[in-house]
Amino acid sequence: MAQEDLKNSTVELPLAPVPAVAEEKTVSQVPEKKPDESKSLAIVDKAPDSEKKKISGGSLDRDVALAGVESEKRLSYIKAWEESEKAKAENKAQRKLSDVTAWENSKKASVEAKLKKMEEQLERKKAEYAEKMKNKVALIHKQAEEKRAMVEAKRAEEFLKAEETGVKYRATNTTPKKSFGCF
Repeated sequence: MAQEDLKNSTVELPLAPVPAVAEEKTVSQVPEKKPDESKSLAIVDKAPDSEKKKISGGSLDRDVALAGVESEKRLSYIKAWEESEKAKAENKAQRKLSDVTAWENSKKASVEAKLKKMEEQLERKKAEYAEKMKNKVALIHKQAEEKRAMVEAKRAEEFLKAEETGVKYRATNTTPKKSFGCF
């Protein structure tokens, strides 16, 4: 609660005469908690009244007031400059981040297009290869049919030869010289 009061309150510089000895005042700053809260407060401890020396003169009060105004003006310029620099840095970072995002998106799109093109090529090659395999299967089937036909023709030929030989043996009333090979 005390720190909130310190943060929200402002220190007003006195318009009273300033003591001649600089060692009589102790200045301490309250540390900042966040960089955004750039209000630094100065706590001025006053020296005991017995050691104060009275200086008379209105010009001194005016000079002190003008010095305080100049100090406040300088501090406000510094704060404005600091905020401006922070805003510039933030804008620059945002631009760079958007550039990186745009670069990333374009590279992703390029890679995805290449991937799609390769997939299409692979699909085309797969289809061609499947067609070649189907043609090979058809050729093998054709060759198998030809071989079956040859085997059937040879079997029919051997049947006819066996029948002719059987008829010849029956006509001559002789027995074959070769015995049955399967028995």
